[in-house]
Amino acid sequence: MDFKKVAAIDIGSNSVRLLISNVIEQDGVVLFKKGSLIRIPVRLGVSAFTEHKIPQTVADNLVNAINGFRYIMRANQVVHYLGCATSAMREAKNGKAITKRILDETGIEIEIITGSREAALIFESQQAQANKINKHCIFVDVGGGSTEITIFANQKAIAATSFNIGTIRILQNQVSKEDWKSVKEWLKKNLKGINNFSIIGSGGNINRISKMAQLKPNKPMSFSKLKDLVAHIKSYSIDDRIKILDLNPDRADVIVPAGEIFLTLMQWMDLQEIYVPKIGLSDGIVREVYRQYKASNFREKQ
Repeated sequence: MDFKKVAAIDIGSNSVRLLISNVIEQDGVVLFKKGSLIRIPVRLGVSAFTEHKIPQTVADNLVNAINGFRYIMRANQVVHYLGCATSAMREAKNGKAITKRILDETGIEIEIITGSREAALIFESQQAQANKINKHCIFVDVGGGSTEITIFANQKAIAATSFNIGTIRILQNQVSKEDWKSVKEWLKKNLKGINNFSIIGSGGNINRISKMAQLKPNKPMSFSKLKDLVAHIKSYSIDDRIKILDLNPDRADVIVPAGEIFLTLMQWMDLQEIYVPKIGLSDGIVREVYRQYKASNFREKQ
């Protein structure tokens, strides 16, 4: 048995994450096992979506977080990593300048990825789960700045895209009726002729809601349960969501719009349950990291 440690840095609109994964190779089979996950609520999207710029203080926090990740990866003997920045950094006019500063001060390279690239990476994390749940399914990943959707038919991805609809954008009234209309039309077009499909949700907020639902392993959450939980959370003030519901401060405001995005999509598609396997962009990134690592080693041996 051979195993290596690889890492994914995911710079989102609400938080920045470091996922270290143990990759185990045995008899031609590759297994990815989560080693550790560190999440820091930097909240880049708060200014990026309204002012189209990330303030100096927020950029400082991001650089400090990435520098910390550098030492953690070194201590864990990570052999390869990939850093990806998503919606907030795409939106910010100073996004590229910040990635250059990160490289200069920490030596860590960060790629600002497109929405379609983000959807493709999330697809990497979803494919195994799709094969376990239903031959037809739709994956939805809700973040602070965007929502990525992938449609599987006969266990193969037939369509994937990214929409600028996210929790922080909703809180800032940055999502229009036209934005929602474009999602509805895309679903109608790409789901034509596909019946009996499941929906799989990913993202920190739906993961937290599923934890509150106390779901049994591999069991879905009903539409009514999700609706009741979102209404229950919404009935509390932000402060009480933190004090009484035990939500993290950076989760307390965004969890409701996230739940409402899932409810809206489920209602449009007349789906009565949702699976929440707790996977996302970081899981897709580590798979891409390992492919790059193996390809690099292969070239060196030639």
